[in-house]
Amino acid sequence: MPNNTFKSPVYSVVAVPFEKIVPNTYNPNNVAPPEMKLLYDSIKEDGYTMPIVCYYSESQDIYAIVDGFHRWRVMKEYPDIYAREHGMMPVTVIDKPLANRMASTVRHNRARGSHDVDLMSNIIKELHELGRSDAWISKHLGMDRDEILRLKQISGLAALFKDINFGRAWRPVEEDLPAESE
Repeated sequence: MPNNTFKSPVYSVVAVPFEKIVPNTYNPNNVAPPEMKLLYDSIKEDGYTMPIVCYYSESQDIYAIVDGFHRWRVMKEYPDIYAREHGMMPVTVIDKPLANRMASTVRHNRARGSHDVDLMSNIIKELHELGRSDAWISKHLGMDRDEILRLKQISGLAALFKDINFGRAWRPVEEDLPAESE
């Protein structure tokens, strides 16, 4: 039976002072300079057509970005945009624990672009430290087990492999090598 009480965050866009918005520490998405310039041009020509997605921390009275870091960066780096928008950003708020916010960031980014491998391996590490299993990561980040394994290998942390059963290692056979010529 459908949940008739669910309301998508996009129906509750709020104007938030730029100074109350902070980037998250885990975003693996990078945008090259030409695309950043294109994003600036898009926002300059069309305005902000999509809100950024944030988590609101009531205790700190800040909004942590879940998605929209580069749109935020445009306002930070271009005074003309900041002035035109009166220092306000359109924001939708999601209320999820950190692991779910990380998963949301990855889903948003993967749906539209590529990721920095080192930063993605850091996310896998952090999710593991938050107690998330490979199955959880696979389900929530849309990754197959091989991709998760490769990202764990990049991070180089043995703790990430504690649940993996490895086969017995092979042992090299010592062969009679020909004597070196003198």
